[in-house]
Amino acid sequence: MRTEISTLGEFGLIRRLTEGIELKNKSSQYGIGDDAAVLSYPSEKEILVTTDLLMEGVHFDLTYVPLKHLGYKSAIVNFSDIYAMNGIPRQITVSLGLSKRFSVEDMEELYAGIRLACEEYEVDIVGGDTSSSYTGLTISITCIGEGEKGKVVFRNGANETDLICVSGDLGAAYMGLQLLEREKSVLHGADKNVQPDFSGKEYLLERQLKPEARRDIIEKLAEEEIRPTSMMDISDGLSSELLHICTQSKVGCRIYEEHIPIDYQTAVMAEEFNMNLTICALNGGDDYELLFTVPISDHEKVSEMEGIKLIGHITKQELGCALITRDGQEFELKAQGWNSLQEETDPIEKPE
Repeated sequence: MRTEISTLGEFGLIRRLTEGIELKNKSSQYGIGDDAAVLSYPSEKEILVTTDLLMEGVHFDLTYVPLKHLGYKSAIVNFSDIYAMNGIPRQITVSLGLSKRFSVEDMEELYAGIRLACEEYEVDIVGGDTSSSYTGLTISITCIGEGEKGKVVFRNGANETDLICVSGDLGAAYMGLQLLEREKSVLHGADKNVQPDFSGKEYLLERQLKPEARRDIIEKLAEEEIRPTSMMDISDGLSSELLHICTQSKVGCRIYEEHIPIDYQTAVMAEEFNMNLTICALNGGDDYELLFTVPISDHEKVSEMEGIKLIGHITKQELGCALITRDGQEFELKAQGWNSLQEETDPIEKPE
């Protein structure tokens, strides 16, 4: 069944998509249903705001991205930005630009993913907008969160001798994207009855299509009374994010190839594609893991924390930023990750 959006109109569509939403956070005083939402935060909290714009054909390809997964991921990437500030996401607004090829049922599927993410992370949907679009699907989500005063973490706080840490593993999302792009190109020239074979590669697909924000890491750091000196989430690649921290903190760094966490499936896939595994882990992006620095005095604590890997240390600015290879060679770190405004495609850039 296909229901044209025009049969409902803008407000009818919004009512259909947001029906049954219940507010869970105390800071959400009034949500969908009026000209604006009403939020109320205690004076001891800092209010954090972030927004992400996702464009069809630039940030996602609906050939292989299910709408429910897309909705989930669209919300998660915003939650991740709030966690990267050592905060907690509380509310989102969702704005959509829709072309005529999308039906009401399509948007219900997209919203099902957004609502699932909000349920999992206890975030309220408090508003948004819809509009017609001539360029496909556009998704803009703004997330509002809270952080305790004095505990919000910025990019510019890294100090000489700090330890560099990452959560999880790197490069899997990029390998998942390569796998999806390969199967897409194969299917375009094949019999329509041919089905892609993703057996044994489920982890890579999940990392690309349904990433998770690392709330658990923020909670672990709080439990251990560790306040990172700087932090970012890894959306554009480890090299790019680490260079942001070093530039804004006016420091240098050394990271060690042998300590970069990489999953076995990622390594197997990189070999199958004849790609350099370390370059993929450094520059692939879309991992949404946390990159952060801590004082050297926290070495013992972070070393024992599950899901966190020490990969290097901060140095003086004049020493620059470098990767130390397994055989002891030193290479300058370069930001070769994804840049949606770049005209020419880097070897490691997302092809979406």
